[in-house]
Amino acid sequence: MDNFILNLAIGLPGFLIAVIFHEAAHAAMATYFGDDTAKKAGRLSLNPVVHLDVMGTVIFPMIGAMLGGFMFGWAKPVPVNPSRFKNVRSGIFWVSFAGPGMNIILGSMFAIFLGFFVHIVSPTFFFFDPFVQIIKQAVYINFILAVFNLIPFPPLDGSKMVSSFLSYENLRKYEGLAAYSFIFFIFLMFTNVIGYLLMPAIYFASFLLTSSEQLAMWIIR
Repeated sequence: MDNFILNLAIGLPGFLIAVIFHEAAHAAMATYFGDDTAKKAGRLSLNPVVHLDVMGTVIFPMIGAMLGGFMFGWAKPVPVNPSRFKNVRSGIFWVSFAGPGMNIILGSMFAIFLGFFVHIVSPTFFFFDPFVQIIKQAVYINFILAVFNLIPFPPLDGSKMVSSFLSYENLRKYEGLAAYSFIFFIFLMFTNVIGYLLMPAIYFASFLLTSSEQLAMWIIR
């Protein structure tokens, strides 16, 4: 129980920020391209309550914290009406990329912030170690969510980005894969394939954390 509470305390802030900003970015980009469906539904917001999904935002992350791994999950998908986009193909691509793109930006910002934090704040600061762990988790979670969502299999964001380049006939066939999404995700969960797919995210997050710390050291000195 103590480990579960510790994992929850360290992982939850980064996880909530990652999934909330992910969905808000979808809503903001959809509004930019002319579709205010998400805005009218109150989803153009950073309020966690409006993005809450019981399974993805509560149960799945708690299972991750219980098992001692990264907190993983999702928020309630933002409603989008592509027919209202000024440019449909461009709108679908950029609205779909906005979520993972936001996670990449957040992960990078957290890594840079941590690089400076460890050189500016004294290690004797009472919350130094917990705060470092929280920010590190935020970096890893954001990059893991970004890479996972870029997998080109329906209904993930990556599949919608691919769909923006397809003809109508090929799009229908491609979207038909959504019928097998449950089997696909079960396959990923119970094999080591998911580990291989997410490994680039973990390696890049580690590289960015090290590089940011070295950059901060060079700038400060």
